[in-house]
Order: sequence, then structure tokens, then C-alpha cells
Amino acid sequence: MTIQWFPGHMTRAKRQIQAKLKLIDIAIELLDARVPLSSRNPMVDEILSGKPRLIVLNKSDLADPKVTEQWIEYFKYEGHETVAVDSSTGTRIGDIPMKAKEILKEKIDRQLAKGMNPRAMRGLIVGIPNVGKSTLINRLAGRNIAITGDKPGVTKGQQWIKTTYEMDLLDTPGILWPKFEDELVGYRLAMTGAIREQILNVEDIAFFAVRELVERYWPAMQERFKLDKAPSDPTDSDEVVRVMEDIGRRRGCLVSGGQVDLEKTSGIILRELRSGNLGRITLEAPFPAAAGRPGE
Repeated sequence: MTIQWFPGHMTRAKRQIQAKLKLIDIAIELLDARVPLSSRNPMVDEILSGKPRLIVLNKSDLADPKVTEQWIEYFKYEGHETVAVDSSTGTRIGDIPMKAKEILKEKIDRQLAKGMNPRAMRGLIVGIPNVGKSTLINRLAGRNIAITGDKPGVTKGQQWIKTTYEMDLLDTPGILWPKFEDELVGYRLAMTGAIREQILNVEDIAFFAVRELVERYWPAMQERFKLDKAPSDPTDSDEVVRVMEDIGRRRGCLVSGGQVDLEKTSGIILRELRSGNLGRITLEAPFPAAAGRPGE
């Protein structure tokens, strides 16, 4: 399956970002800590054209902390400084300007050596839709200035924003790449809300989510939904559907004849996952850094 997704405003956003590169000192690449690989736009390396970069794993309060540390090590192996934050709560937000200043230390030192008074750092926030860019900017600015929302595609234009730190930020619309060749990427982004559910069937997304969660986080699933029996084989489609139906019955998602309303059940499953009610969950983990590539 190949998922096509490249609205016109994202094409414009790519051109706008490239036009602003000469004005910025550092790019801040925002990823979802729950799906760092899937939320990483493969076009970003081309777009940023070798600019200094800081990777920020956002929504870390929703992610498995042990796996987040593995990702930080992985990106370090790739040559990128990385911090884990949560823009909704403000957790470790101050690490971003601090780390950015470390990355730009040589440039700042050169300015000081010339007797110049360094201006505020200029950062470009880049990431896919709904990864939390505007919420992050509001935290750094200390006020609600960037438009936020819980659906992808909220930010439509670009704006420079002064922060409470020695940093000015350029907010940009989220950019997805032309198509997802790997269906796992599409489903994981749909699970976390990065792409609109209209692109994929909600029951298909929930089915994929349950299969992933049963295999990786069964105790959390069992506790939250009060489930009894773990599937003997989480890769068996019938077993996954059985779990979904069990959840539906326990949440009262029934229609006439006592049948489970799978569409309603699917909505509940996805809301529980996205809200963090299932605990701190990461859906992707890297291989050991020495392997040089991420994996399952």
C-alpha cells in the first residue's frame, strides 16, 4: 500500500522554508518521541541544506523513557544533538536554547572575538503536522502567540516569534513528504494523529494500533481496558479483532443484536492511545547505535 499525501500548501511551505534559510542560524527539527522514525520527514536533509541542526523529541511525557534514551543515543551516532521535551507541560523546554547555544558556540565565539555583540539566535522550527511546533513555540515565547490545535494543518503561514530566551523562532507549516512507501509509517502517523483519519479507515488504524500494543504493551492494554486473556498470537488477525470486540463490549459499544460497533470502538482506542491513558508508549525503537540504522 502506498499512501499519497502532498497538499499544495505543503509544497509552498517547502519553498518558503528554503527561502528563509539564509536568515537562520539553526534548524530545530521536531519529532514525535513516540514515533521518531516515522515522524522524521526524509526530505528535511535536502530542505535544510546543511544548516546546523538540533533534533527535539517532543511529547516525551507520552513516550517510553527507556526507548527515548535509545533514540537520543541513535541520533548522537548520526551526528545530531538531541533533547527530549514535552511542549504541553513545559518539561525540559529550557534545554532547547541551551543546546542550540552549544551547537552555535564556535560562531558566537567568533563574533565575540571580533568585538561584536551577538544578536539573539535565529531558529527555524520544522516538522510534520501535529507534532507540536506551535505549542512548543508558545512555551518558549511564554505566551500564546502561535496558533495551536489538535488536528494537523493548523499553522498556515510563517511568523517570527521572540522567546523569553536569547532566541527568535520562525514557525512554519508542517510538511509531509509526497507518499509513504512503507505502510507502517502511514499507520503510525495516523495512530498518533499526524495525518487526518480520512486518509485511512479508522477501523484499520485501530486494528493496527491494537496489534502493535498487544505485542509491545499488553499489560498496559490489559489494565486500561480490563481485558482477561492475552492473544496467543498478536499477528493473528482474528485474535486482534477479538481484542477489539472485547474492548467494545466493555465500553458499551454495542448495536442491535448485541454486535460490537467497531467504528465507535476504534475511536475510543485511538483516543486512549493519543491521550496517554495507556501509559508511556513508544511504537518504534532503534537498533543498537553501532548498527547505524533504526528498526523495529
